[in-house]
Amino acid sequence: MSRQLSQQEIDAVFQSSHSRQAERPVVLFDFRRPDRIPKSQIRAIQLLHDTFVRNLISSLSVYLRSYLSINLVSVEQLAYAEFLEGLPSPTCLVSLGLRPYDGNGVLELNPTLVFPVLEMLLGGTGKMTTAVQRELSEIEQKLLDGLIRIILHDLRETWKGVTEVEFTVEAMETEPQLMRVMAPNEAVVTVGVEVRIGESVGMINIALPSIIIKMMRQKFDQQWSVRRTQANDQDQARFLYRLREASICLEARLEGLGISVRDLLGLTEGNLVEFDRSAGCPVELIANGKRQYVGQVVSTGRRRGFFVDQIRQPAAHGMTRDGVALSVAPGAS
Repeated sequence: MSRQLSQQEIDAVFQSSHSRQAERPVVLFDFRRPDRIPKSQIRAIQLLHDTFVRNLISSLSVYLRSYLSINLVSVEQLAYAEFLEGLPSPTCLVSLGLRPYDGNGVLELNPTLVFPVLEMLLGGTGKMTTAVQRELSEIEQKLLDGLIRIILHDLRETWKGVTEVEFTVEAMETEPQLMRVMAPNEAVVTVGVEVRIGESVGMINIALPSIIIKMMRQKFDQQWSVRRTQANDQDQARFLYRLREASICLEARLEGLGISVRDLLGLTEGNLVEFDRSAGCPVELIANGKRQYVGQVVSTGRRRGFFVDQIRQPAAHGMTRDGVALSVAPGAS
């Protein structure tokens, strides 16, 4: 029978649903940022720039002829306005072209990094006694061309694993609020890299439009599937390398004849046992108790060997193929 719910029962249902919703954490959604990307892709970008940091260490060490350390500090999503607010003023800002994609990225080099690098390029040690807070001159900007070129080269090589991106310098600026390459509310993925040269510590900050990274999502998935396949191949090669030193017991057997225990115990010297096979009949070669090969027992000088005519089942990598003689010790059956 069907019946209608009373008002009390309806109120109880709504009350229980409200209590369940109150227990769940509420996450605010900002509709001004429609281009946010999932956390899984953020983690993939972080792994990608771990490689960038390793490459940059070797490149800058050679370029500056000095030991330095570089660490990946952060990878996060922000509004472009928030990214600019976190930068010092004045600083060194570079507008990046991202061909073949439409749009621009931003590369920022902190003054605490730029001026020690300029000091080293001009023959100094890079040690700064006081922090320099001023705009770069045109000559100093030209001196930084080599440093920027190395950073963009390593970025391009790192992103090759996902997609071909040509990072190019389109403009330079010193005031963050004047670098208007994106809308203030546009979502960007920012990468923060800390560079330590002696006692000097500075940051390299990179901002890429989230909408462009969203377009690469399928390419990120393809990259990690290829890496997993390569990892599996590497694991197999490593296991097979370790197995090379393993020993296998080989036994050449001619089977088929049956004899009773009474006849076996009655055998003496001079008796002749007749086999039910001819001398040219194929012989089984057993590897660690498993029938693997069929062939003939042959002579290899003072030793006996086995010539493989047929493989009974697919052999593992590195096993002998048809027509290869396996040497068997003289005492083997």
